[in-house]
Amino acid sequence: MSTDPVNLTADLIKCPSVTPKEGGAIELLEELLSGAGFECIRVDRAGIANLYARWGDKGHARTFGFNGHTDVVPPGDIATWTHAPFSADVVDGVMYGRGATDMKSAVAAFAAAAVDFVRDTPPDGAVVLTITGDEEGDAMDGTTAILDWMNETGEAMSVCLVGEPTCPETMGDMIKIGRRGSMSAWFNVTGVQGHSAYPHRARNPLPAMARLMDRLASHALDQGTDHFDASTLAVVTIDTGNPATNVIPAACNGTVNIRFNDRHSGASLTDWLRAEADRVAEEFGVEVEMRVKISGEAFLTPPGELSTLVSNAVKVETGVTPELSTSGGTSDARFIRSHCPVVEFGLVGRTMHKVDECVPVDQIDQLKAIYSKILQDYFE
Repeated sequence: MSTDPVNLTADLIKCPSVTPKEGGAIELLEELLSGAGFECIRVDRAGIANLYARWGDKGHARTFGFNGHTDVVPPGDIATWTHAPFSADVVDGVMYGRGATDMKSAVAAFAAAAVDFVRDTPPDGAVVLTITGDEEGDAMDGTTAILDWMNETGEAMSVCLVGEPTCPETMGDMIKIGRRGSMSAWFNVTGVQGHSAYPHRARNPLPAMARLMDRLASHALDQGTDHFDASTLAVVTIDTGNPATNVIPAACNGTVNIRFNDRHSGASLTDWLRAEADRVAEEFGVEVEMRVKISGEAFLTPPGELSTLVSNAVKVETGVTPELSTSGGTSDARFIRSHCPVVEFGLVGRTMHKVDECVPVDQIDQLKAIYSKILQDYFE
């Protein structure tokens, strides 16, 4: 009997696994995979539940890996949902629930595909599933914890497919072969407080902040590459906390977010930001402190065997030739890319993180078929 990914998706949605809560989702998958002959090891860290499941010999030269997460973002105001966020209600062939798109359906689909594949056609190789509960959070103790443990214990994947929703409009229309890097920078400009009627007795941090933000936002980082759009910088906030109209404040804060391609690194952009901040500090006679957080570096898995393998399976099962893209935000592929070649393919992502997040149930079956075809072709 084949493993039903639709029922498994429903069971996972019913687990209230809002980051960092496990909610029963990891335990459910561990029970399923253990029963199918997978060696299952919990790789929990800092209160985050993570699962490593392997069928086949450790360290086999041909090991296909899947990666996904069972944690979900909060549902928000439950009263605004037509169907309860953890009900997995099915209406007119559509299943509703938090995580239906991002990404419990994909986890269910690749788990079901893996279970059936190793049972029906045991491969000469290994199949690995890495499933985390920390993708929607800080991502410090999820996939990174699993990869750290793998490096320590000699576990490895030859290639990996991440099941994030990748299709913008129709099932099969996009595969992600890379992701832009992401970083944020916080600036604190400190001057001297004073009366607005006597500006010469103060040192106003606001013009300095305005100049800095303008220079950063006006600068063209690049014109894009063969596989990436141009890098972007967005000013996301400027704050003084000053309610008075007759006071020049002593300090001002500003924040920018950068999405960058592989022409840059987090370090090179940090150097540029620091140089611009120092330039403004000297021009205006203020102090500028800067703090940076690099969420992920840009990476690319060049078109080749892995992307062709996935593209062919997608086309066979959907009739659509997928675009190879690097668009969108970050995913856990940014961590896996240092371990092995990685691409991403999953559902249409239009409803992810929204009220009444949902998935057509036939797309769950279709996604399982695609993942099954990928496994068959890889081990042939």
